[in-house]
Amino acid sequence: MKINASLAKSLLWVASFGLALPALAKPPAKPAPAPAKQEEIAKEAEPVIPGVSAARKNGGFIGVEIADGGFKISFYDAKKKQVPCDVARATARWNPINKSGDERRVLNPSGDGKTLTCVRVQPPYNFKLFITLISEDGEAVESFSALDFRF
Repeated sequence: MKINASLAKSLLWVASFGLALPALAKPPAKPAPAPAKQEEIAKEAEPVIPGVSAARKNGGFIGVEIADGGFKISFYDAKKKQVPCDVARATARWNPINKSGDERRVLNPSGDGKTLTCVRVQPPYNFKLFITLISEDGEAVESFSALDFRF
């Protein structure tokens, strides 16, 4: 069977139109939203407290992390801005997974007055941490139980 040139062109045109038809049927793409102003982005971005954080009774927060091989507790206000610590010291207790019994540390104020720190803590850092904040007169002010510490 022989197909003449005009019939071949017509078939080719119909076939190409058939392939192009689905592309024409797509709805137009929605325009991208206008980029937000720098001020709006700054308002939406909430500060992040490093390490494991916990809410305090006074509306602030604490952040517990491992720094220089030991615990470091930082204090934050309700807007998550760092503030000086308002306690004399803290105690930390946990059950390490690599040995039996409790481990305990006393955290004392650092040189800057914004954090409480302690000496070396052995890895692995995978345990439930119990913290007690202690005032100048030796009274327990606040306690945080079973902070899930995983690093």
